[in-house]
Amino acid sequence: MNRIADFTDADRWVVETALKERYGKIVRVEPADSEIRLDPAAPEITVCPTLYWEQNGVEFVIFKISADRYRSQFFYSPLEQFGTGRDFDDLADCVTTTLRLQADHEKDRAGATSGKTGADLNQKT
Repeated sequence: MNRIADFTDADRWVVETALKERYGKIVRVEPADSEIRLDPAAPEITVCPTLYWEQNGVEFVIFKISADRYRSQFFYSPLEQFGTGRDFDDLADCVTTTLRLQADHEKDRAGATSGKTGADLNQKT
């Protein structure tokens, strides 16, 4: 079986630029390899190039599952892991969707509901 090509410098730039826009600072992105099941129903494990970063207590990974195909997850602990539920053929779309989902999840964890603002959440009752 052929090995999946690593992320390119251009790929890393796409991710790092999205993170800088999201967090307003440079976030260190680490290359790694991950063993994942590309098909959850199949027993085969595939080694995939991975980009990893951590921000505000949340860990993120983007897996390159084939040429121009990506999958992502974010997690708070081994028991609290989340994915987008789909694969992407555009890395920028993968990163921005993952960041958006994590931000929405963070609001849910904080108890935000429609119509509440940050000031509402910070009020002491």
